[in-house]
Amino acid sequence: MEKAHPYEIFPLGDSALTLDLGNRICGQLNQKVLAMQDWILNHPFEGMKDVILGYSSISILYDPFLIQRKNKLNDTVFSFVKEKLIQAHSSTIDSVEEKGEQIDLPVCYDGILGRDLPQVAESRQLSVDEVINIHLSRDYRVFMMGFLPGFAYMGEVDERIQVARKQKPVGVVAGSVGIANGQTGIYPLDSPGGWQIIGRTPLKLFEAKAERPVKLKAGQMVRFRRISLSEFEQLKAAQTE
Repeated sequence: MEKAHPYEIFPLGDSALTLDLGNRICGQLNQKVLAMQDWILNHPFEGMKDVILGYSSISILYDPFLIQRKNKLNDTVFSFVKEKLIQAHSSTIDSVEEKGEQIDLPVCYDGILGRDLPQVAESRQLSVDEVINIHLSRDYRVFMMGFLPGFAYMGEVDERIQVARKQKPVGVVAGSVGIANGQTGIYPLDSPGGWQIIGRTPLKLFEAKAERPVKLKAGQMVRFRRISLSEFEQLKAAQTE
């Protein structure tokens, strides 16, 4: 009997294709799709427009008309791109999770900066300080980028402080640190959002005119460091000088 593939490949409309390794938060699977992304970017083809990562998936966006025109195809465009994903999977090793570059991010949890912190603590039957200490107690892997430019989806959050998203989005200030189920993340821009806000960083995680606009990337490890409100104000002011 033929062995089943450890992945699923499916189209996203007529100009994108996804390879999904399991649709779950897993450091090892995320490491695999990062390796696949590197392979694809090192083996580009005419008509490839972008490569996008998920927690445990990878998608290729492409121009079907350009692929048809520039490549000698013996089959459909779908089959051509599908074969590229299969090659990327078979050409990269399944390794244990590797810890990427360590990033230190200061966060202030005081007052209005952590406006949902009291409710999170109450819902989990913990004190505010216990929620903060649990959030600070581990490193978080950046699994993928999305939603907003520079928004990093990080995990996994300790089960003791996992809380659901809000039912309705509210206005969120740039730099706000939130929790949604097993994920934690930082809003890089002022935006509507539904994550439970427990703190705020004074650092700018997205600057459109900077040489490197986005400060975080998939594969990095983030360590949050608690700072006081006065330190927050000082660091925030220093960035505008």
